[in-house]
Amino acid sequence: MATTGALPRLLTIDQLAQLLNVNARHVRRLVAERRVPFVKWRRFIRFDPTEIAAWLDAARPTVPLRSSFGSPRLTGHSRRLP
Repeated sequence: MATTGALPRLLTIDQLAQLLNVNARHVRRLVAERRVPFVKWRRFIRFDPTEIAAWLDAARPTVPLRSSFGSPRLTGHSRRLP
């Protein structure tokens, strides 16, 4: 969290869940597994929006995902055509 200037407006679990379009239980699990950056002050869990944005950017794939549309399907067995 940046310490220069004004303090950032921290997000609650419910606010982050709404922002990520997931339920609050999922956010709590991410916190318990230490998979999301958070700030704990006494019993309160809060999230810095700039750290969340950096976390989301780091989670993006660096290589574009291949589309399965139009590619041959791998099924574990091959068909022989006459």
